[in-house]
Amino acid sequence: MTVESEDRSASDQHLRKAISLRHAVALYVSSVLGSGILVLPSLAAKIAGPSSLIAWVFLAVASYPFAYTFASLSSRMPKSGGVYAFAKEAFGLHAATVTSWLFGLWYIAGSPAVMLIAASYLAYAFPMSRADIYLVAALVIMCAFRVNYRGITFSNKVQLAVVVAIVAMPVAAVATSVGSVKPANFSPLFPNGLLSVGTAAALIFWSFLGYENVSNVAEEFSNPKRDFLRSVVLSVVLVDVLYVSVAVVTVGTKAYDAGGGVAPFAAIFSRLLGRYGAAGTAALAFFIIFGAANAYTTGISRVIFAAAKDAAFPPALAHLNSRTMVPDLCLMFLSGFSMVMLGVFYVFNADLQTALLIPSGAAIIVYIIGSVAGIRLLKNTGGGKASRGWLSQYRSPHFRSWELLLCLQRSWRWSPSFTASGLAGEMLWHGEVKYLSDSELRASIKFRESG
Repeated sequence: MTVESEDRSASDQHLRKAISLRHAVALYVSSVLGSGILVLPSLAAKIAGPSSLIAWVFLAVASYPFAYTFASLSSRMPKSGGVYAFAKEAFGLHAATVTSWLFGLWYIAGSPAVMLIAASYLAYAFPMSRADIYLVAALVIMCAFRVNYRGITFSNKVQLAVVVAIVAMPVAAVATSVGSVKPANFSPLFPNGLLSVGTAAALIFWSFLGYENVSNVAEEFSNPKRDFLRSVVLSVVLVDVLYVSVAVVTVGTKAYDAGGGVAPFAAIFSRLLGRYGAAGTAALAFFIIFGAANAYTTGISRVIFAAAKDAAFPPALAHLNSRTMVPDLCLMFLSGFSMVMLGVFYVFNADLQTALLIPSGAAIIVYIIGSVAGIRLLKNTGGGKASRGWLSQYRSPHFRSWELLLCLQRSWRWSPSFTASGLAGEMLWHGEVKYLSDSELRASIKFRESG
C-alpha cells in the first residue's frame, strides 16, 4: 500500500461521525469542569461566607444561555471548527482567520502551562523535583496527543472513563460529608456585605465556560440535531449540581477554614480516604486537568483543520489519516509546538502566572468573537422562540455591562488558565505555582491573601 493510499488529503475524506449523546456529555463536562471545583468553593466562601452560594446558584443558571447559544448554532450548522465556522459565516474569512490564530495561540501557549499545573498538583502530595514536574508535563502532552491520534472512537472511550472517575470522586466526597453539615454554619448569610457576593461571582465566573469547545467537533456528531441540545442540557445540569453541591458542603462543614490551596477539598476527602485525602485530591486534580486537556486537544485540532482547508493555516495541515480519520498533522502541529513552549518555560524558568496572560487574552477575544457571532447568526435565522428569548438577554445593556465587568475584573485581578472554562481554577485569583530553587527543589502550591 502506497503512502498516497495510506494518507489521503482531507478533500477526499471526512471526519468520522462517532460522537453519541454520552460522548458529547463527557466532552462537555470535561471541557467545563476544571480543578477549580477543588479550590474555588473555599476561596469564594472566604470572600462572601455563606452568601457565596448565591453566586454559585446565579452563575449556574446564567451559564445555560451561553451553552444553549453554541449548541443551537452547532445543531443548525454541524461543521468542524465551532467558533471559527461561526465567525466565518457571520463576519467573513478574515475574521475567522484571526479567530483560528487565536485558538492556536491559546493552545500552544496555554497547554504547557496547564500541564505544569497538573504536575504541580501531584507534587502537592508526592515529592517531585523541578525536572520531574516538567517531565510529567511533557508526558501528559504526549499522552493527550496519543489518545487523540488513535481516533475519535478511542478518544471518546478514554474521555468517558475519565469523566466517570472525576464525577464519581466528588460525589462520593460530598455524600460522606453531608452528615457533617451544620445549619449554624450558614449564618450570618452576608458576613462581608452584599458586595462580596459580586466579588465571589467574578472569581468563579469563568468556571462555567467551556461549552463552546464541543462545537469544534460538531461535524463528528452522529446525530447533531438530536444530541446537541439534549447533551448540553444534561451537561449543564450535571456540572451545576456538582459545583453547587461541593460549595454547599464546603460552607456547611466550614472546610474552607482548613487553609488555602487544595487543603479544603483534602479535608473533605479525608472523610472518604482517611490520611490519603491529600493524595486523592492531587490525583483527582490531575485527572480533571488531563480530561480537559484531552478534550481541548480534540476540539482545537479541529479548528486548525477547518482553518487549514481555507488556507488560514498551511493547507498541508488539512490532512486526515485514512486509518484513524483524525487531522493527524494538526495534532502534531499543536503538540509539537506545545513541547517547544514547554522547553522554553524550562530553560527560562518562566513565571506561569505571567505566561498564562497570553492564552488568557486569546481566550477572552475568542469568547467575544464567538458570542457576537452567535448573536448575529441566531438573530438572522430567528433561532426559534427559545433562542430569541435567550438572545434578548444577551443583547440587553445590563447583561453586556455585567459580562464586561466580570471580564475586566478577571483580566486585571487574576489570570485564567489554558481554558477559561473547564480549567478556570488552575491559576486562581490568590494563587500561583511557585518552584523552589533550593536543595529540595520541591514544587509547592502557595495561596496568599490579597492586599
